[in-house]
Formats: sequence, C-alpha cells, structure tokens
Amino acid sequence: MNRRAVLRVLGFIVLAVGLAMLLPCLMAAADGGRDLVAFLISAAIPIVLGVVLLGTTRGSVDLRLKDGFAIVTFAWLAAALLGALPYQLSGATATFVDALFESMSGFTTTGATVIADIEVLPRGVLLWRSLTQWLGGMGIVVLSVAVLPMLGIGGMQLFKAEVPGPTADRLSPRISSTARLLWGVYVGMTVVEAALLVLGDMNWFDALCHSLTTVSTGGFSTRNASVGAFDSAYVDGVITAFMFLAGANFSLHYWALRRHAVRYTRNEEFRAYALLTLAATLLVVLQLTLRNDEGVLHALRLAAFQAVSILTSTGFGTADFLLWGFGAQLLMFALMFIGGCAGSTGGGMKVMRAVVLAKHGMREIRKHMHPNAIFNVRLSGHLVQDEVMMKILGFFLLYASVFMLVALAVAAMGLDAASAFGASIATLSNIGPGLGSVGPASTYADVPLAAKALLSFNMLVGRLEVYTVVILLTPMFWRRT
Repeated sequence: MNRRAVLRVLGFIVLAVGLAMLLPCLMAAADGGRDLVAFLISAAIPIVLGVVLLGTTRGSVDLRLKDGFAIVTFAWLAAALLGALPYQLSGATATFVDALFESMSGFTTTGATVIADIEVLPRGVLLWRSLTQWLGGMGIVVLSVAVLPMLGIGGMQLFKAEVPGPTADRLSPRISSTARLLWGVYVGMTVVEAALLVLGDMNWFDALCHSLTTVSTGGFSTRNASVGAFDSAYVDGVITAFMFLAGANFSLHYWALRRHAVRYTRNEEFRAYALLTLAATLLVVLQLTLRNDEGVLHALRLAAFQAVSILTSTGFGTADFLLWGFGAQLLMFALMFIGGCAGSTGGGMKVMRAVVLAKHGMREIRKHMHPNAIFNVRLSGHLVQDEVMMKILGFFLLYASVFMLVALAVAAMGLDAASAFGASIATLSNIGPGLGSVGPASTYADVPLAAKALLSFNMLVGRLEVYTVVILLTPMFWRRT
C-alpha cells in the first residue's frame, strides 16, 4: 500500500470536512447560538490536520486498487470521527459513542439517530446533520475524484471502490469528468427540490435541510415527527418524487437531461425498480383500506411515501408502519434488503443484484428441467458473465452473514429479537428506522453503548457495500506484495 498516496488523499478529504463545517459556523454566528464555539473548534481541527497532511505528502503519486480500498474506508472513518466533534462539543449528545453514531449515520446516509428531541437543537447542528448526509450521499470520495488531478493523483481506483452497485457507470472517458457530471445532477436535484418545497409553504431552512437529506436518501429531518410533522399532501408528494429519483441510477438522469429519456424504459433495473415500487405501494394500500379502514386517497398517500422511503433507504416517515399490521411490516422488512438501484445514493443490496439473483434462480429451475440445454442470464439485453454472477452470489451470502451476525450480537447485548433484527438490517442497508424499539416512531437513544458502536460499524460496512471494508480486515490485504 502506498502510504504517502493514502495520506495525501485523506488530507484533502479531512480538509474538505473542516471547510464544510464553516457553513454551520455561519448559521450559528447568524443565530448567536451556543454552538458557535463548538463549530469553530471542530472546524479548526480537521483544517489544520488536512493542511499538515497535504503539506507533508507533496508530489505526484499513483494509486493502485489496494490504495483505493484503503482510502475509501479510512476516509469514511475519518469523516465520521471528525464529524462527531460538533455533536459532542455542543452538548447535542451525551457521550462520544453517541456523537460517533450520529455522525456515522449522517455520512453513511443511514438516518438513524440517538437524539430524542431534535427540535431543541440549534440550527447550526441541524444544518450539519443534513450536510453530512448530502456530502455522504454521492460520496466524499467521488467529490474528491473531481479535483484529484490537481493533486497529481488519478482517481479510477477510488471510483471503483466507492460508487454503489456492481458496476461503475462512466459517463465520459475521464473519471474526473464523470464525477463532476454526477455532482452536477446531484446539486441540480437538490436546488430544484428545495425550491419546490418553499413553494409549498415550508420555510427556507426546513426546505434546504430536507432537500439535502432527500437527494442523498439520508432521512435526517428537522422535526421529531419527520416529514409527518408538516401534514401536507404537497410536501409528501414532492419528497416522494425526489426520493424515487434519488433511488434510481444517476447516470439515467444525466442522459435524460441530454434528451435521452428513453434510457429509463430500456434499463431493466429501472423497470424492475418502478414495478417494485408500484407493487409495494398497492399492497400497502390494500392493507390500509381493507384492514385499517383508511380512505383510498389517504392510504395511497401514506403507502407511496413509506414504500418509496424504505425501498430507497431514505427512512423519512409520515406514519408508523409498525401500526399497519403484520403484512405491511413484513413487506417493509423485505424492502429493507433490496434498496435502490446501482449507481444511486440508496443503500441495500441494490435492485440490479435482486434481478440477477431472481434470473439465476429461474435459470437453475430450467436447467433441472432440461439438463442439456444452455440458458444465459441477460440484463437489459447484455449477457451477465458467470464471473459477475459468482460475485453477486458471494455478495449476497456475505451480506446475509453480516446481517445475521450483527443481529445476534446486538440481541446478546440486550435488545429483543424484533429490535435486534430490525436494527441490523436498518443500519446495514442504511435505512435508519427498523423494527421494535428502533421503529419509525422511536430512536436509538436507549440502545446500549456497545451496540451503538457495533451498529455504527455496520453502517460503514453497508455504505461501502461490504467488500470494501471486509477486505481491509483480511491478513492478505496487509501482506507486502
């Protein structure tokens, strides 16, 4: 591993985190809040550290794939550790473990919180919570890829390790240009959503914070009751639409802006994503109308919002789905595993993998019926190579194993079975609300500290799609080659 290259890139990322803290500093200064000193100290530490790292690692360096895995994982750890400082220094959290949990939840766009009363927090802290999710949504590392050429470092290794999903869809020959294009779409969606929310009589600060955490599929809100606090069909509709867009492959949005919207319908993963969203919504509507006596229109509003929120791993809430009956709970639990599309800001296993696994299952059934026949798995007309298939099967096994191990460990720390399984998948898939005592109407405040630390690590594993983190835990990675 090229340590100088790793430290140089980390220096830039640490510096970027410190500079990002200056925005909440300005908000705290404008409000004359008690959090101003906390943000000034919190910003100074990463800025100084970043400058020192960049100053002591000058020169052009080349990155290998191993360096990319190290940088991505260490970048998220460094961002979470430094991002925890404002929570701890401002008194928003009682312990540093709580502060780290909140920070990791932000940068991994999980949306789980240990803060019971969000509305008492100063606006500087609320803005920082939203900003961490926005930065983590498309990825701090992808942002750095856009400017790495100025540092004398190529970024393809980072892009492969960071971009969610089985493949990294390049939009231009140069990786830095790809990162800029993705961020252009990302920023544009954020601005448009904020403007639409303001038109719906939401104040500018709430609109800004919710747009930051919607396009990042993060789910942090400025209200204790999440989006349900606004009790507005218009707000629900706007946020539902942007959650759905954020859960789709961002390269499709880019091509749509280039007048190639037909790529949406040609993309098999997007078609499956849309059908899955529609099916989940209709099933919940049936549950609410037949079992819970809700009106059809109100049931449709609740069902669409919650189904999209869980499927895309955003985690916003307008109602407590634990009160909807076992059928709706089981459906939401299943959606937590799937997540959004590859190339989106969503978490979970990704729709692409679910589609390929389903097709692989059907192929095996056909082969049992016709042993001598040859059946291929195709996605959007392209042949899925056996090597890719094996990687997806391996990922599924590893993902399920991490889910079970964390659930069992958290249960051993004192959580009941429903809460343990809910907390495990909600953090691994970066959703936030789970089941039981960590459901959509609750927080993680009462979870034991040891369990919070483990769940924080689970968020990181899920955000970086398991392999990136697990590879660093193997002795083979650290051997000299």
